[in-house]
Amino acid sequence: MKTLKVSIVTPDGPVFESDVEMISTKAQSGELGILPGHIPMVAPLEIGAVRLKNGGNTELVAVSGGFIEVRPEQVTILAQAAEKAESIDIQRAKEAKARAEDRMQAKKDDVDFQRAELALKRAMNRINVTSNK
Repeated sequence: MKTLKVSIVTPDGPVFESDVEMISTKAQSGELGILPGHIPMVAPLEIGAVRLKNGGNTELVAVSGGFIEVRPEQVTILAQAAEKAESIDIQRAKEAKARAEDRMQAKKDDVDFQRAELALKRAMNRINVTSNK
């Protein structure tokens, strides 16, 4: 079966580089499924999981926003942060989730609600990726 070269890169360096048969992820415009030969495009990504399918295996990478660039034989994801499922510290993610929920419930003037909400989404994404691996 045909494959695509996929690179997931953060400011800290590459997180994933391999050939896969299919990619699915969530862009701001909706869910994307990408196969070899896909039309070229660029789209902003939501906080979510990137599913990388190769053979019978599916690998998950948690991304915290960014952009996806699609070419017919190559996909590049530039993410603000990305982690493979096996490298996520689940305890740290649960603690981040609890902190974000506490900040959101505090309803104080000095709490940045949008920032707390984004922190909660990132933590939930990391937890979901580890539970689906």
